[in-house]
Amino acid sequence: MLGLMQSQPLLISGLIEFAERHNGDAEIVSRRVEGDVHRYTYRDAAKRSRQVANALDGLKLAFSDRVATLAWNGYRHFELYYGVSGSGRVLHTINPRLHRDQIAWIANHAEDQVLFFDLSFLPLVQAVHARCTSIKHYIAMCDEDKLPKDSGVPNLISYEKLIAAQSSDYSWPSFDENTASSMCYTSGTTGNPKAALYSHRSSTLHAYAAALPDVMNLSARDSVLPVVPMFHVNAWGIPYSAALTGCKLVFPGPALDGKSVYELIESEGVTFAAGVPTVWQMLLGHMKPANLRFSKLKRTVIGGSACPPAMITAFQDDYKVEVLHAWGMTEMSPLGTLCTLKNKHDALPEAEKMKIRLKQGRAIYGVDLKIVDAGGKELPWDGTTFGDLHVKGPWIVREYFKGEGGDPLVNGWFPTGDVGTIDADGYLQITDRSKDVIKSGGEWISSIDVENIAVAHPAVAMAACIGVAHPKWDERPIIAVAKKPGMDVSRDELLKFYEGKTAKWQIPDDVVFVDAIPLGATGKILKTRLREMLKDYKLPTA
Repeated sequence: MLGLMQSQPLLISGLIEFAERHNGDAEIVSRRVEGDVHRYTYRDAAKRSRQVANALDGLKLAFSDRVATLAWNGYRHFELYYGVSGSGRVLHTINPRLHRDQIAWIANHAEDQVLFFDLSFLPLVQAVHARCTSIKHYIAMCDEDKLPKDSGVPNLISYEKLIAAQSSDYSWPSFDENTASSMCYTSGTTGNPKAALYSHRSSTLHAYAAALPDVMNLSARDSVLPVVPMFHVNAWGIPYSAALTGCKLVFPGPALDGKSVYELIESEGVTFAAGVPTVWQMLLGHMKPANLRFSKLKRTVIGGSACPPAMITAFQDDYKVEVLHAWGMTEMSPLGTLCTLKNKHDALPEAEKMKIRLKQGRAIYGVDLKIVDAGGKELPWDGTTFGDLHVKGPWIVREYFKGEGGDPLVNGWFPTGDVGTIDADGYLQITDRSKDVIKSGGEWISSIDVENIAVAHPAVAMAACIGVAHPKWDERPIIAVAKKPGMDVSRDELLKFYEGKTAKWQIPDDVVFVDAIPLGATGKILKTRLREMLKDYKLPTA
């Protein structure tokens, strides 16, 4: 017997319709590529999203055609999130930090028909457009009077001219909620990138989950700054959760330096921000010398890579900002876990609470976790046994676009490539990527733990740990370090800094000072490139 409830598909257009109807006057603020600040409301965004949908109809795009973007976080990009997906097309957000060869490959693999881009990416478009054989229309996201002359880009028109000619009357179509809504390609650290193809259902469910109190805890009382890019896993779903809750949205545009981010947080009364550790490192680096403080910021989600303990301590002790440690990946839409304490933890000493906060957190409803050994046997949740992390759920990839890479699932579970532990309360702690874990004398050493100790040193800006071959122990860890400007630390001083903070055998054998730690397109440490940089390195002899 079926239930007697109304049935309607979970569609992304429903989110912007809800925002317009119930929170239409809530503000959306954007720092534009042009440098000025743009302000309007959800009501304005909904109207212009419908104009986008009409424009795509006018370009004769078919249902499920891919529409690409090369754009920063801003109101026009937000309109595309809804105008493209809501009309039944697939929004393809391209990461502009990828190599141009990868960008051209991605655009062709996705069979993109249209490319919307911010003017700051015009040189990139000029460099790749001749190789993007499927793209028929190029739209510069600017006013008509800012459109560059003689750009060399075919069929180039301005965004504002495109939508100005369109009516704001548009009836969002109804279709199967499992229809593709957007796509995002992985960073492609091994081989060509692969695309996660999200559905309207998966994105809507993820938006609900992300807004929950034990996750991002978003509401109409918040002013939200998504520093995490809209070209990277849909800005962790925040553009959808924001419309669902009616919170004020603050988009930073291209200016992600510490000074710019701080000024936007203060001027717009931001209460919640989300981003990767490298951005917050720049923010804290700007604030501390000037003795600056936050007036309204209360919490921040930090993900993308492990958050160093020193950063959590700085936010919480120095600035009274709660850090919510998160974990996920492109294939997971991306949220999998988020670290909030349980009621029973309230009475714990601060040192014990910090041990919990350093973990990646508890699974969100909609995500199931397990850790397994090399043979696939599930391992206990005791907080010490670590194994390969597998996940499943309604917003986790089943397969990649066009079947790239074959069937990724193992008995219905997606292997994440991460190694971790899960404690009795369900808190996940990522100890490494499976390809980065260091095997020394039969024991595993977490490169993340080694890195966290290094970056706690006041002279260290960034650190990355890798394993190098050792004739007796198989592998031994070394730590590559980039120093903070104007500060110094010697090899011996840094190695001594490890004493008492970890087991003696886990202390790295050497320190290699570098000008900069290589970062990938999503801000994560690129250990493949670091290993290439240090391919001729030899461990010092005793």
